Amino acid sequence: MDDNFDKAAIAVIIAFGALILAGLMAANLAVGDRNGFLFALGAAFAAWIAGHMILFDLPRTYAVLVGISAIMAVASTLFYVF
Repeated sequence: MDDNFDKAAIAVIIAFGALILAGLMAANLAVGDRNGFLFALGAAFAAWIAGHMILFDLPRTYAVLVGISAIMAVASTLFYVF
């Protein structure tokens, strides 16, 4: 097994935090929904911090932060849709 966690951490930070949630933030900004934007911003921040938890080898904290990020992303999507 490869113990190089740097690539996984960078993938989480870039892919989830920047690309996916930046699109959700942009969509909420275009519609003018402040609550949806703030939920997307919080989700991106939680995903960004979760990437650092991989580097510090804290798997439970990583799981909690990914869960928080997913819940906030779903909330942002619901604010966008409704």
